[in-house]
Amino acid sequence: MNADPQRAVSIVDVSPRDGLQNEKVPVSTENKLRLINELIALGARRIEAVSFVNPRKVPQMADADAVMAGVPRDAGASYIGLVLNTRGAARAVDARVDEMNYVLPVTDAFAAANQNTTVAAALDALEEVSSIAATASIPLTVTAAVAFGCPYQGDVPKEQTLAAIRGALERGKLAEVALADTIGCAVPWQVGEVFADLGQETDVPLRAHLHETRHTALANTYAAMAAGVRTFDSAVGGLGGCPFAPGAAGNISTEDLVWMLGRGGFKTSIDPVRAMELGRWICSLVEVSPRSGLAGAGAFPGAA
Repeated sequence: MNADPQRAVSIVDVSPRDGLQNEKVPVSTENKLRLINELIALGARRIEAVSFVNPRKVPQMADADAVMAGVPRDAGASYIGLVLNTRGAARAVDARVDEMNYVLPVTDAFAAANQNTTVAAALDALEEVSSIAATASIPLTVTAAVAFGCPYQGDVPKEQTLAAIRGALERGKLAEVALADTIGCAVPWQVGEVFADLGQETDVPLRAHLHETRHTALANTYAAMAAGVRTFDSAVGGLGGCPFAPGAAGNISTEDLVWMLGRGGFKTSIDPVRAMELGRWICSLVEVSPRSGLAGAGAFPGAA
């Protein structure tokens, strides 16, 4: 099936940040920069490169400033820095990120574990984060964490997620809103309903961050697309996890996602076979097996 140029899907590769943050084997700044350069070479154009967080809590991200200092600035890629608070936002500006991603937990239990805050306090902080980003002319995404289920609260009612996002839209100047299935517990019917309802409430572009913990991420992608979403996070090799979300496994793999979209006639900028090969390399570096289907079975048609 030939891809229709009018049916474009944007991929945000989060391998350098979410892909690595939970891995125990340290990755050098040099290898993180190699990963970023290889992602650009295989076609990634939006890359979540770093997070500006407490290095004692997330040691893998301790070199965020050094990574941003070393990324190629003339390669046509947009580099995203994830932040949890105003301190992180100020660091992101100093590091010259192209985009900022602010995490908004939708449950107080996860807010306490992930950011030592509450949902209400995180919404209040968003006002200042938004001001910092706007002053620096940096587009701001808000990612609603545990939007479909929380490791501490359990099920998250749709209205709880929507209420948090409404608060974010009131407090911040947002370029994008992402819903995160942080622990990979969502199912397609739930994903489709929440995205469809959110799309009725805002014209701000929507993005999906889906984890493969229970092997529903590809089906959830289909449901999100049916609701109009055209931007998705992924990581090569299916790497990923959250230090503060027990049981969270990897992201949807870039190679599986891009392969599926291509077979469906949707156009992305990324080569799935090269993504698979890069996934194998970075997984070997952190001493884990690739979690993608393509890594096990190869691309179809044709051998990889």
